[in-house]
Amino acid sequence: MKLVIQVPAWNEEEHLTAALAELPRQVAGFDEVEVLVVDDGSTDRTSQVAREAGSKVARLPLHRGLARTFTMGLETALTLGADVIVNTDADGQYDPTCIEPLTAPILAGEADIVLGDRGVATLRHFSPVKRLLQRLGSWVVQLLSGVPVPDATTGFRAFSRRAAARLSCFTTFTYTLETLIQAGQSGFAVRSVPIRTRETSRPSRLFRSNLSYVLISLVTLLRLVFIYRPLRSLLALACVCWLPSLFLLGRFAYYYLTEISPAGHVQSLIVGAVLALTGVQLTVLGALADLTAVNRRMLDEIRGHQREAR
Repeated sequence: MKLVIQVPAWNEEEHLTAALAELPRQVAGFDEVEVLVVDDGSTDRTSQVAREAGSKVARLPLHRGLARTFTMGLETALTLGADVIVNTDADGQYDPTCIEPLTAPILAGEADIVLGDRGVATLRHFSPVKRLLQRLGSWVVQLLSGVPVPDATTGFRAFSRRAAARLSCFTTFTYTLETLIQAGQSGFAVRSVPIRTRETSRPSRLFRSNLSYVLISLVTLLRLVFIYRPLRSLLALACVCWLPSLFLLGRFAYYYLTEISPAGHVQSLIVGAVLALTGVQLTVLGALADLTAVNRRMLDEIRGHQREAR
């Protein structure tokens, strides 16, 4: 059994040496442990530092963001022959001694994906806004995927080879929420184990302020809803159009049939008809989007078989 610990990194020259030195080279249940640093187009010596520390390096020529870096890491780890892949951060926030309990459910055949639960509700270095968004993200993931997860945005997670081969990201901000939604739709067993974290001194590389984090997170969640539940989402919007449409058309019919004002209230007829037609168009778009989503899942499954067989 081979374990690959992948570390996405972007301009982490300053912190990478210490983070890599802490990673275990032996983990119970594995014959081989290898460290892979995925350099997201760094402009400093990130790749050189990783090689000097004895790690494998996969490098993107340009900065593409965490989601693309994560996906490239999975692909590279599969090529290296990984049976299990652990993803961790380059800033050292996750305790490396937790890798063994993180991988144990996969080795026992109890899970395809294991999440490191940070206990976000009790993390003192998280602001109230960030705690709220963490809970919101977990709730959306559970709603879309049916996967009960207490910490959906944790970056400390383990994947079986089968699961890693079938995961991909369409959004660019982060992989954490999207891959769990995919896992739920693919029927993967997802488990969570409590882990220890450490407060880091450097600011987040994903966002510049809490406001930008809030806005980007909300846009990402909205995109995920339409990507993975297009029919349900567009039908909901269609109902939003149909309800006022029924009221307006009924209002016109009442005044027309009762002859209280047979020539008036034409505006209600026009607006109601426009809303009704908009609802029909949204329903048709939802059906087409749902067919596209089904086709995408079939292609993902075919690609997953190919990646797993490498």
